[in-house]
Amino acid sequence: MRDPRFNILFEPVQIGPHKTRNRFYQVPHCTGMGYRHPNAEAAHRGIKAEGGWGVVCTQETEIHPTSDLSPANEGRLWSDADIPALSLMTDAVHEHGSLAAIQLVHGGSHSPNLYSREPAIAPSHAAVDWGGPLQAREMDLTDIKNLRSWYVDAAKRAKTAGFDIIYAYAGHDMTILQHFLLCRHNHRTDHYGGSFENRLRLFREVVSDLKDTVGDTCAIAIRFAVEELLGSDGIEHQNEGRDVIEALAEEPDLWDVNLSDWTNDSQTSRFAKEGFQEPYTAFVKSVTTKPVVGVGRYTSPDTMVRLIKSGHLDLIGAARPSIADPYLPLKIEQGRTNDIRECIGCNICTAGDNTNVPMRCTQNPTVGEEWRRGWHPERLKPLATYPHLIIGSGPAGLEAAQTLTKRGAEVTLAETRENLGGRITLESSLVGLAEWARVRDWRISQLTDKPNAQLFTRSTLTADDILSYGIPNVALATGAKWRTDGVGRTHKRSLQYLEATNVYSPDTLMKTGPSCLPQGPIAIFDDDTFYLGSVLAEQIASTGRKVLFITPSPIIAPYSDNTLEQGRIQLRLIDLGVKIIPLQKLAGLSKATITTACIYSDIKTKYDCRALIPITMRLPNDQLWHDLHARKSDWQDAGLNSVTRIGDCHTPSLIAMAIQAGYRYGVEFGEPKEAPKREVFAGGSFHH
Repeated sequence: MRDPRFNILFEPVQIGPHKTRNRFYQVPHCTGMGYRHPNAEAAHRGIKAEGGWGVVCTQETEIHPTSDLSPANEGRLWSDADIPALSLMTDAVHEHGSLAAIQLVHGGSHSPNLYSREPAIAPSHAAVDWGGPLQAREMDLTDIKNLRSWYVDAAKRAKTAGFDIIYAYAGHDMTILQHFLLCRHNHRTDHYGGSFENRLRLFREVVSDLKDTVGDTCAIAIRFAVEELLGSDGIEHQNEGRDVIEALAEEPDLWDVNLSDWTNDSQTSRFAKEGFQEPYTAFVKSVTTKPVVGVGRYTSPDTMVRLIKSGHLDLIGAARPSIADPYLPLKIEQGRTNDIRECIGCNICTAGDNTNVPMRCTQNPTVGEEWRRGWHPERLKPLATYPHLIIGSGPAGLEAAQTLTKRGAEVTLAETRENLGGRITLESSLVGLAEWARVRDWRISQLTDKPNAQLFTRSTLTADDILSYGIPNVALATGAKWRTDGVGRTHKRSLQYLEATNVYSPDTLMKTGPSCLPQGPIAIFDDDTFYLGSVLAEQIASTGRKVLFITPSPIIAPYSDNTLEQGRIQLRLIDLGVKIIPLQKLAGLSKATITTACIYSDIKTKYDCRALIPITMRLPNDQLWHDLHARKSDWQDAGLNSVTRIGDCHTPSLIAMAIQAGYRYGVEFGEPKEAPKREVFAGGSFHH
């Protein structure tokens, strides 16, 4: 039963001609599914509506071939031929009584048009943001007239597709409407440039056009970035950010406000906590009577209530929290707040979109598989009481255990260490990663006090032990360990000089902290390209030690570009005085020095160094699996049917992939094997 304190969250809100079922609003966010995977896209959005989100939005949806974002896989509404694919989404959302919204976009100089091969357009001559040595030409008045007509045409198509709310999008420094507003992009001298009113003109015209075209049946929303964190070089919430909202205050039916660019708006928990946008968006309600939605990675219903009662927001916006738990609103309504899978702010979801594939989520392994595999974040097929022994309580082991337990299986989980959680417990203790502990804590909470789950710590099991128990199904989730011999992407053979005593494993450092290291300069060799190297460097540098960060890459942690944090990571290490040594491989190590070599020229350089931490790749802890398979002739007599490796024990990878491996083991056990569905376009609609 719902806690009465949260009743306000379930009040309807009038947005133009439509009324929401509650105050939960899934703001536009990319999925990596887009126009190439419309059935998958529709299923993902439909489950949000099923889970109680009152409004469910698309991602940015291109309105014209001159706004082609390829190879990115976003929404597309170039012609009437795109309507059927988008109708799949509106049908899925409407089925559960929620409103469907579409975010229309023209990217301007952010669109490379690599597929359409159309010349890019912009307020003024500009370099295209990405896609090579491409340029956008300055729009003339005919181009501007055409742009307005493209928005009108797209709005008509969106209405036909069944959308209830239609967005004019001016945010994240990647939309033409925002580019016209910004002096650094708009150098025009006609009545679309120069003064604030002139730079606002096109935005005002487009909003007016949308209202005139579809405003009788569709609500018109503005998504606008009130702050860019660029000082006077960009929009500031106390200056032109406020001016825009005051000037257009009553024009739209809804204001959706945030920060620009995307790296500011969707910061990871390492750099920003829940509600970090509030100081920038707090003013909006004071200058408009229209409903306001904003975001802040909110997962706490108490915080949501505060935002509504304080007059900060009318609707609680979410992208990442709605991905981590599509059922978040329903769980609050049903009094199941302890069951909410809280977003950890790792941005593995954004990495999917940025690599042009269906996104995944560390907390929710069903994301991107709702249609393809038929996975559901809450519903599981019952399973007969098959006893399972799971060895290891890292992400894969805990996920497998809680999934099997919910299906009805008898589960015994054994962990060697004193505490549950495996790598989650180690990594969440590092600087900036505390919220990652939610991965462990939620799964333990789902297992606690369940009659069909037994959890044991300090339980080191051998093959003899397992064979003696008579438990028929065994899953090995024993994790992996970091190599210390240098082998990884760059070095394909073991480096014998790393057998020295001054080489420290990342595992050792995570268990003991920097106190295990000697005094003097410490070198990190990062061939992993993601977060761990920079986190350890930060942790060591904070003790006052000199840190050398050696990497074959041109920048620190290049994979973190996909999680929108590379710039912040590099800046933080610079601020801490870490010496960054890019484009280098290892060439030698002694007790007092480390030698690197240029990856191109092989020219060597020697540095003062007392210890090295190589972060290259991991090896599975799979000895138990080999021991059991060496005894396979004993399985039948012992009553052992299956032994399966899952997670890092099978293939070391991201935590999100370990979670998915655990879920897949749990959800597919005892089920017939079926090939995932594929999207096939034929006859004007998508089939499988």
